[in-house]
Amino acid sequence: MSITLLHFLILSIFLLVLGIFGFLRHRKNMLMLLLSLELILLGANIAFVAFSRFAHHVDGEIFALFILAVAAAETAIGLAILLVFFRRRGTISVDALKELKG
Repeated sequence: MSITLLHFLILSIFLLVLGIFGFLRHRKNMLMLLLSLELILLGANIAFVAFSRFAHHVDGEIFALFILAVAAAETAIGLAILLVFFRRRGTISVDALKELKG
């Protein structure tokens, strides 16, 4: 039995749905929101690489590299902001972040 495009797409959809579910379920915890966003981006990456592999083009792999670079930058900046906020406020609740508005 060989691995087909359908196997990769099922894995991609599973990670995408898991990320969306986590994003909608854990709206109060900023760390869980960042992790859910990473799962969503990982699901998209797997789909891009799978389509690229089975179509024999490099375009999907290049898109996946760009997504990984953006995700790494987003995670680094998000975690740095979260760490500073936690040191000052003692919480990482999204409700506490709303106080920063204005």
